[in-house]
Amino acid sequence: MIDVAVFNAHPAHRIRRAGVIAAVRCVARGERRRQASVSVVFVGGRASARMNRRFLGHEGGTDVISFPLGEGRTIEGEVYVNLDRARAQARHYGVSFADEVCRLVVHGTLHLFGYDDRTVALERHMKRREDHYVGVLTCGRERGRP
Repeated sequence: MIDVAVFNAHPAHRIRRAGVIAAVRCVARGERRRQASVSVVFVGGRASARMNRRFLGHEGGTDVISFPLGEGRTIEGEVYVNLDRARAQARHYGVSFADEVCRLVVHGTLHLFGYDDRTVALERHMKRREDHYVGVLTCGRERGRP
Protein backbone atom coordinates (compact mmCIF):
# COMPACT_ATOMS: atom_id res chain seq x y z
CA MET A 1 0.00 0.00 0.00
CA ILE A 2 1.19 3.50 -0.84
CA ASP A 3 0.24 5.89 1.98
CA VAL A 4 0.57 9.58 1.22
CA ALA A 5 -0.02 12.42 3.68
CA VAL A 6 -0.14 16.03 2.49
CA PHE A 7 0.39 19.04 4.73
CA ASN A 8 -0.12 22.63 3.64
CA ALA A 9 2.24 24.53 5.96
CA HIS A 10 2.77 27.50 3.63
CA PRO A 11 1.32 30.72 5.07
CA ALA A 12 -0.63 31.62 1.91
CA HIS A 13 -0.70 28.88 -0.74
CA ARG A 14 -2.77 25.69 -0.58
CA ILE A 15 -2.16 22.71 -2.85
CA ARG A 16 -4.86 20.16 -3.60
CA ARG A 17 -4.16 16.88 -1.86
CA ALA A 18 -5.58 14.67 -4.62
CA GLY A 19 -2.99 15.77 -7.17
CA VAL A 20 -0.10 15.28 -4.77
CA ILE A 21 -1.30 11.82 -3.81
CA ALA A 22 -1.65 10.93 -7.50
CA ALA A 23 1.89 12.13 -8.22
CA VAL A 24 3.50 10.11 -5.41
CA ARG A 25 1.51 7.00 -6.30
CA CYS A 26 2.37 7.36 -10.00
CA VAL A 27 6.08 7.39 -9.17
CA ALA A 28 5.70 4.47 -6.75
CA ARG A 29 3.89 2.37 -9.36
CA GLY A 30 6.42 3.27 -12.04
CA GLU A 31 9.29 2.33 -9.75
CA ARG A 32 7.53 -0.94 -8.87
CA ARG A 33 7.20 -0.06 -5.20
CA ARG A 34 4.28 -1.63 -3.38
CA GLN A 35 5.02 -0.37 0.12
CA ALA A 36 5.64 3.31 0.88
CA SER A 37 4.67 5.92 3.39
CA VAL A 38 5.39 9.43 2.13
CA SER A 39 4.55 12.78 3.68
CA VAL A 40 4.62 15.83 1.42
CA VAL A 41 4.83 19.16 3.22
CA PHE A 42 4.41 22.49 1.42
CA VAL A 43 6.44 25.27 3.03
CA GLY A 44 7.65 28.79 2.31
CA GLY A 45 11.10 30.13 1.60
CA ARG A 46 12.02 30.86 5.22
CA ALA A 47 11.16 27.38 6.44
CA SER A 48 13.06 25.88 3.51
CA ALA A 49 16.14 27.97 4.31
CA ARG A 50 16.02 26.92 7.98
CA MET A 51 15.79 23.22 7.09
CA ASN A 52 18.49 23.53 4.44
CA ARG A 53 20.86 25.13 6.94
CA ARG A 54 20.00 22.88 9.89
CA PHE A 55 19.90 19.48 8.19
CA LEU A 56 22.09 19.89 5.11
CA GLY A 57 24.49 22.65 6.18
CA HIS A 58 23.64 24.80 3.14
CA GLU A 59 22.79 28.49 3.20
CA GLY A 60 19.59 29.77 1.63
CA GLY A 61 16.42 28.09 0.52
CA THR A 62 16.05 25.29 -1.93
CA ASP A 63 13.13 24.08 -4.01
CA VAL A 64 12.72 20.60 -2.52
CA ILE A 65 14.28 18.62 0.32
CA SER A 66 13.72 14.90 0.89
CA PHE A 67 14.34 13.00 4.09
CA PRO A 68 14.34 9.19 3.91
CA LEU A 69 13.20 7.93 7.31
CA GLY A 70 13.58 4.19 7.11
CA GLU A 71 15.29 1.33 5.39
CA GLY A 72 14.00 -1.93 4.06
CA ARG A 73 11.16 -2.95 1.80
CA THR A 74 8.85 -0.11 2.80
CA ILE A 75 9.97 3.31 1.66
CA GLU A 76 9.34 5.93 4.34
CA GLY A 77 10.13 9.59 4.07
CA GLU A 78 9.21 13.22 3.94
CA VAL A 79 9.33 15.62 1.01
CA TYR A 80 9.35 19.37 1.70
CA VAL A 81 8.41 21.57 -1.26
CA ASN A 82 9.17 25.30 -1.17
CA LEU A 83 6.16 26.92 -2.85
CA ASP A 84 7.84 30.34 -3.01
CA ARG A 85 10.68 28.86 -5.02
CA ALA A 86 8.20 26.82 -7.12
CA ARG A 87 6.37 30.00 -8.11
CA ALA A 88 9.62 31.75 -9.12
CA GLN A 89 10.85 28.70 -11.04
CA ALA A 90 7.53 28.37 -12.86
CA ARG A 91 7.90 31.93 -14.14
CA HIS A 92 11.55 31.37 -15.03
CA TYR A 93 10.90 28.15 -16.97
CA GLY A 94 7.63 29.37 -18.52
CA VAL A 95 5.50 26.61 -17.03
CA SER A 96 2.43 26.70 -14.84
CA PHE A 97 2.76 26.82 -11.07
CA ALA A 98 0.88 23.49 -10.88
CA ASP A 99 3.31 21.83 -13.29
CA GLU A 100 6.32 23.08 -11.35
CA VAL A 101 4.85 21.86 -8.07
CA CYS A 102 4.22 18.49 -9.74
CA ARG A 103 7.85 18.35 -10.90
CA LEU A 104 9.13 19.10 -7.40
CA VAL A 105 6.89 16.47 -5.78
CA VAL A 106 8.11 13.91 -8.34
CA HIS A 107 11.74 14.94 -7.84
CA GLY A 108 11.52 14.66 -4.07
CA THR A 109 9.75 11.31 -4.29
CA LEU A 110 12.43 9.95 -6.62
CA HIS A 111 15.04 10.89 -4.02
CA LEU A 112 13.14 8.82 -1.44
CA PHE A 113 13.15 5.91 -3.87
CA GLY A 114 16.94 6.01 -4.11
CA TYR A 115 17.66 8.37 -7.00
CA ASP A 116 20.57 10.75 -6.65
CA ASP A 117 21.64 13.82 -8.60
CA ARG A 118 25.09 14.50 -7.16
CA THR A 119 26.97 13.70 -10.35
CA VAL A 120 26.23 14.63 -13.95
CA ALA A 121 25.49 11.02 -14.93
CA LEU A 122 23.19 10.43 -11.95
CA GLU A 123 21.48 13.76 -12.52
CA ARG A 124 20.86 12.91 -16.18
CA HIS A 125 19.33 9.55 -15.26
CA MET A 126 17.14 11.07 -12.54
CA LYS A 127 16.02 13.87 -14.86
CA ARG A 128 14.87 11.34 -17.48
CA ARG A 129 12.72 9.56 -14.89
CA GLU A 130 11.43 12.88 -13.58
CA ASP A 131 10.48 14.06 -17.08
CA HIS A 132 8.71 10.75 -17.73
CA TYR A 133 6.53 11.00 -14.62
CA VAL A 134 5.79 14.70 -15.06
CA GLY A 135 4.74 13.98 -18.64
CA VAL A 136 2.37 11.24 -17.48
CA LEU A 137 0.92 13.43 -14.75
CA THR A 138 0.51 16.66 -16.69
CA CYS A 139 -0.99 15.28 -19.88
CA GLY A 140 -4.45 16.09 -18.53
CA ARG A 141 -6.01 17.66 -15.48
CA GLU A 142 -8.23 14.64 -15.00
CA ARG A 143 -5.20 12.65 -13.93
CA GLY A 144 -5.07 14.62 -10.68
CA ARG A 145 -2.08 16.86 -10.90
CA PRO A 146 -1.31 19.14 -7.95
